Amino acid sequence: MKRLILSLAFAAFPFPALAAEFDVEIHNPTRGLYFTPLLVAAHAESVTLFESGEAASSNLRAMAEVGDLSGLTNFLNAAGANIAENPASGLLAPGESTVTTINTGSAVANTQLSVVAMLLPTNDGFLALNSLTVPTEPGTYTYTLDAYDAGTEANNELRGSESVGQPGMPVPAELDSELGTNGTGAASTVEGYVHIHRGNLGDTNLSGGPSDIVSTLHRWLNPVALVTVTVK
Repeated sequence: MKRLILSLAFAAFPFPALAAEFDVEIHNPTRGLYFTPLLVAAHAESVTLFESGEAASSNLRAMAEVGDLSGLTNFLNAAGANIAENPASGLLAPGESTVTTINTGSAVANTQLSVVAMLLPTNDGFLALNSLTVPTEPGTYTYTLDAYDAGTEANNELRGSESVGQPGMPVPAELDSELGTNGTGAASTVEGYVHIHRGNLGDTNLSGGPSDIVSTLHRWLNPVALVTVTVK
């Protein structure tokens, strides 16, 4: 009788299904945005990188303001996540794609997929796939990703520092020749919470005006990325 009861208990509470290995392709479909090094992770349902409407963690802030993944990576490693860091080996340029493979092995709790990267040129904008339940049936699944604002820095749209907490946008070599100079600063305040990004405003004055962002090249609307998950 005890053996029968135990069998029925397992039938009533089955172990969660798990896609042990799957490919994740990230595509940049924008005209003028670059993605900083990407972080792709499979993790437990109890783990989340951010919550919309709530203040950003210091780890999320570092990623969103300067593209620093170290804090989020350490957080996810401590939570037992399966991680692929910087699969594009640098910036992901407009029109380009990168692919990485996640193998969760025996980590049966890692059923959620998250993808994040800073968007350039922005002050604290980032793309995000936040805790998607990975499909368990073999096949190909495509998702569109919106851009979020970390709410930790005013969107002044000016060239600036590569340090967290300092105003202005980091400017890697790939963007240097595309941006304007001598902007006076777009009107903006620090929101204090994570929210959907308004998009860049920019202007067409390459040697002045309120913004160093070029509106005819760097202006955008959501979505900003495509993620394709292939379950094997």
